[in-house]
Amino acid sequence: MTRERFLEIIRFCFVGGVSFLIDYSLLYALTEFAGIYYLYSSAISFSVTVVFNYWLCVVYVFKGAKKQTPRQAIIFFTTGAVGLLLNQLCMWLFVAIAGLHYMIAKIGATIIVTIWNYITKRKVVRG
Repeated sequence: MTRERFLEIIRFCFVGGVSFLIDYSLLYALTEFAGIYYLYSSAISFSVTVVFNYWLCVVYVFKGAKKQTPRQAIIFFTTGAVGLLLNQLCMWLFVAIAGLHYMIAKIGATIIVTIWNYITKRKVVRG
């Protein structure tokens, strides 16, 4: 592994951590304080975080990615939409089927979606 790839992974993890905090906080606030059903809150918080994450990936994580084409942006958000579906499926499975609390389920869903995101977004953003 090259030094640049290692640093890219570190930046990706940092951005992912910040994104997770936003996603997790919004999920909690929308569910507990706004009274929104957890699957709707999860979809909203995830979607907000995808936009934030895209911006940070372009300007900070993947060096040289600032010259994004509309095609790359569309593919990035398409992979994000698949990530949303994966997130929602995990949330439903972990809460409705496995009986976990939605905030615990979000941690498991995030791990699965993070792996998907890194693999796909790296390919898209790097071209």
